[in-house]
Amino acid sequence: HQPTDPAVQSTVAATCPDFNPDAVMSVADQKRLPRLLPMAMAAATEALLQADLPADGSEATGVILGTGAGGIDFTLDQAAAYHAPDPGRHPSLWTITNATHGNLAGELSIRLDLRGPSLCISTGCASSSDAIGLAMDLLRSRRPGAPRRLVVVGADAHVRDETLLGMELLRVISTRRCTSADEASRASRPFDAGRDGFILGEGAWALVLERADEASVRGTRILAALRGYGATCDAYHRVRPVEDMEGSVRAMQHALQDAELEPTDIEVFHYHGTATETNDRLETLAVRRAFGDHARSLRGTSVKSMIGHPQGACGAAAMVATIGALAGLDGDTPFIPPTINLDDPDRACDLEYTPNVAVPTTARTALVNCLAFGAKNSALVLTCG
Repeated sequence: HQPTDPAVQSTVAATCPDFNPDAVMSVADQKRLPRLLPMAMAAATEALLQADLPADGSEATGVILGTGAGGIDFTLDQAAAYHAPDPGRHPSLWTITNATHGNLAGELSIRLDLRGPSLCISTGCASSSDAIGLAMDLLRSRRPGAPRRLVVVGADAHVRDETLLGMELLRVISTRRCTSADEASRASRPFDAGRDGFILGEGAWALVLERADEASVRGTRILAALRGYGATCDAYHRVRPVEDMEGSVRAMQHALQDAELEPTDIEVFHYHGTATETNDRLETLAVRRAFGDHARSLRGTSVKSMIGHPQGACGAAAMVATIGALAGLDGDTPFIPPTINLDDPDRACDLEYTPNVAVPTTARTALVNCLAFGAKNSALVLTCG
């Protein structure tokens, strides 16, 4: 990333330069919508295709969008237009609709022609994890009109000087000076002693969640079973985790109880793993507290080492990475994804994080953990294959 504002120190971001929004949306519509929308459309369309589901006006299929910042990029552009000295430059007609997160979910429902619930969850970095948890609760419901399936999309895309500067002020983002692509690729370093903050990322990840009986009748391949969900709040601080990580421990315990599993049943742990000094150290502590002696038997990983931190989309990203690795898609041997750039482990981060190289596995049951600003905690349990 090459900042145009000299106040911005960060020179690294995990963007998607090869993404082509023209494949899913007209140029005219792209000008009316924030960047996360075409990404979310592309991910949702791929997920529906893989699930053998047409976008056909189904009243039984809903949409849940999990996003942290929503259309903040569009909003910032309109604020700049409002304050521009050029009298011929005006904010967009769609300023308010794009600033309203729920409308972004509606945009997806309209474009996908899906007429079940259209919902948006925005709980910071836990947004898409909580969206998946809500989807599970809705699918368990047998009330009239309850959806039979839901397309859950995690999406965020706001890599720009204003947001980078905001993260720098919070001292959570890496400010290392990288002069080459190779250096930049090594900047995200979860659990490493040389870590100095996360790398802001972007993207969209989508999952189709469906009642097991419905999926079996349709004959589609079931990649994983979502088994448990837990969510808590420490009610402690806007951005700083509480030192004892009590709320995170409870979220994991609730997810295990919901799944009717014991801690020893979990084989793989997908860490929130942001590469901030405090988060990695305290998340390690939370895992020790939640799993006891079994913590040392867990195979851990953090996909953020490879894709940066896509904010509210990170829970969906971790779920997709976990399922893709453990389910052995396309005939691949199931494996534990690595935490790359882990060259000098922090002494306070003393569990197993699968450093640098993927490991073949027969493991099938995993817990995906998320932590968020606002003292929020979220955990999901799944079994693949």
